[in-house]
Amino acid sequence: MSPVPARPEIGSKKRVKIHPHTVTAKYATQTPYSDEGYDDAPSFEEFGSFLEETSDRKRELGAKAVKGSGKGVGEQLASFGEASVSASRLTWLGLLGAALAHGCLIALTRLASERFGLGPLFLLLVRSVIQLLSVAVPLHRAENPFGPEGYRLRLLCYGIAYSLSLCCAYSSLTFASSENGSTTWRLATTALSATLAFLLLEEKLGLADGITLAAGLCGLGLVLLPTADESYEDAPVDPVTFWRGAFGWSLSALAGLWMALALVGYRSLKDRVGVGTALFTVSWTGCLLTPATMILLQEGWSWPMSLPAWGLVLGLVACSIAAFLGMTHALTRLHPALVSASQSLEVPVAMFLHLALLPLAPTAPEVVGNVMIVLSVGWLVAMKLLPSRGAGRRQREEYEEILDSPIK
Repeated sequence: MSPVPARPEIGSKKRVKIHPHTVTAKYATQTPYSDEGYDDAPSFEEFGSFLEETSDRKRELGAKAVKGSGKGVGEQLASFGEASVSASRLTWLGLLGAALAHGCLIALTRLASERFGLGPLFLLLVRSVIQLLSVAVPLHRAENPFGPEGYRLRLLCYGIAYSLSLCCAYSSLTFASSENGSTTWRLATTALSATLAFLLLEEKLGLADGITLAAGLCGLGLVLLPTADESYEDAPVDPVTFWRGAFGWSLSALAGLWMALALVGYRSLKDRVGVGTALFTVSWTGCLLTPATMILLQEGWSWPMSLPAWGLVLGLVACSIAAFLGMTHALTRLHPALVSASQSLEVPVAMFLHLALLPLAPTAPEVVGNVMIVLSVGWLVAMKLLPSRGAGRRQREEYEEILDSPIK
């Protein structure tokens, strides 16, 4: 016969629940001296048999753990480390590939404008239209191409910000050189994404990352220094030329602001929105905003009239898709400022391709600036991929502490 549990006080009721590892008791207010609810309490015999079962099970598990304790921790740490390093390598490989694609994109856009007379905004429109085919990715996965319910407005804002950034960046090419426009765009994007990620997402950069980022920004600033032909020291400045260039620089900086907002926006949606859905969102918003920008700036309609021109346009689209996929995938794992900083390699790549097509000696600030960019990105990749002995030892100690803890 089961003993009647002792009443803690008048007006309360005790409920006992048995978990495989714990026994909990809960007191709730009840009518005085009411026996309702006491059927949940186990008998002494049942509780004793439960303890015997759990103790036997714990002894079996403990024996198994002792057999594998010699190498279990090391093997699990090694497997965790290998998986993490492998994922990081793929992420940074995708980022470097995206930077290479961005550099080719700059060179191809300039070549299309100079050789075939294709306007930058027209190229952006063709690129957006072809990228609409990315709708097949969310449809294949049985997902809504306009995003999951409850996140569609934020996804729309992301697409608008990204498309506005591209419209501003491509429009600036009409008023400023492609080198200055892309460099200003990247500098503004990197600096503002670090600031906005801290303000909106509370994501901070480490000291080493911040120093590396600052070195890369200094390199971009050196590339932007005017050459002797652009300084106008001994020649009168044409007001139209001056304000035209100033407007182009302003559009590039504005493009950096919109792109920083887009990077931070997708960073907040990374667990809800896939890369394919993001690409489709950027594409259909670009199809709406690009024609409006063309009308606003009165850019004429240009059409490729030869097979090489169409081949160049298709190559441009392929580079833009590759750059988007690599950069957007990296946002699921890395800080937006680090993603943007890694794309600074597009500036040296574009300069190298431009020199291959039109051999001109670069200035000393351009050479020093591009070297600083390459070194900063290389150091950033090395810091993220090369293992640290101190960090590995600390990780092992923390993991062993978790294994020894009674709370698993």
